Amino acid sequence: MKNFPLKISGLRVRPVLAPMSLPLQTATGAIETAPLVLIDLQTDHGIVGRSYLFAIGQHNFAPIVALVEAMGEMLRGDPLSPFEIEKKLRAKYTLLGVHNIVLFAMSGIDMAAWDACAQALGQPLVSVLGGAPKAVRAYNSKGLGIMPPGPLAAQAEQLVAEGFTAVKLRLGRPNARDDLEALRAVKKAIGPDITLMCDFNQALTVNEAILRGRMLDEEGGLHWIEEPIRADDFAGNRRIADALDTPVQIGENFMGPEQMVQALAAGASDYVMPDVQRIGGVTGWMRAAALAQGAGLEMSSHLFPEISSHLLAVTPTYHWLEYVDWVEPVLQQPLQVRDGYVTIGDAPGTGVVWDEDAVRRYAA
Repeated sequence: MKNFPLKISGLRVRPVLAPMSLPLQTATGAIETAPLVLIDLQTDHGIVGRSYLFAIGQHNFAPIVALVEAMGEMLRGDPLSPFEIEKKLRAKYTLLGVHNIVLFAMSGIDMAAWDACAQALGQPLVSVLGGAPKAVRAYNSKGLGIMPPGPLAAQAEQLVAEGFTAVKLRLGRPNARDDLEALRAVKKAIGPDITLMCDFNQALTVNEAILRGRMLDEEGGLHWIEEPIRADDFAGNRRIADALDTPVQIGENFMGPEQMVQALAAGASDYVMPDVQRIGGVTGWMRAAALAQGAGLEMSSHLFPEISSHLLAVTPTYHWLEYVDWVEPVLQQPLQVRDGYVTIGDAPGTGVVWDEDAVRRYAA
């Protein structure tokens, strides 16, 4: 165990384009490679905290990298204290606003800071947060995009064969009948014992979402309907949730716990699924978990399974871990999945360690 407080000596930020095992077509765009921003938070005791951000598109690399680097300069020489780091950065960016990529950058630094703290204590992050390493229930979310029914059915079988008991299907085709045909093909391929979620990726209007949602209610077999309309239209999401039998899931676009409070107050969904990059890193997640507990809502994760598994393990109302393998090409050790669960190991920190040869190979 290192003596505290460690001090931040610098930040190293590197963009990479990681290959995806299954490129993903959604109703609002295609993802063929994973644009990742790797963050190494360096300390005066040699411990390096690691995290990454999902940049959405390669065109976002420059502003995100610049923000993380600028924040790193602000923090150089400061104690490694995640709460104090957050307080300082929020104060610096009050006038610009702590939203969107400003919050992305803060979240990435927060995740790396917590990783470094846990490494200094010689414990997994979950233990430092007061929990214990365990297996976390996960669904396979790395495929089942907007595709014809035949390839969809084959891919659904493949995803289940990778050791999962739940998968997620993307919907939002121009014609509702085509969505229904895709759903039926996947349900037939996976059988009744596999849990199935669907995600519209904000593709619909409120009225269209109610019409399609009722169609899906009649079809049955869906665990939730995710982001049917614009994510920040909380009143519209409330109308949809009230009109449908199938639970409505939102939350990946909550910009910090503050926006989650607004969604909960509006009764915008039946479930919530914050994204650690948008909610404020580990610090923001813990606040969001308390909000979900207070509201009595099940809370799942969005992307970032390497760190989200640790966070869900200490979330009182934890529901599902979203599993994707998008960062695996640049990791020394990928996550272990067995019988539908991701196992948190006993490695100090989050367990994220870069494969430096791969990082150089996929540098953007």
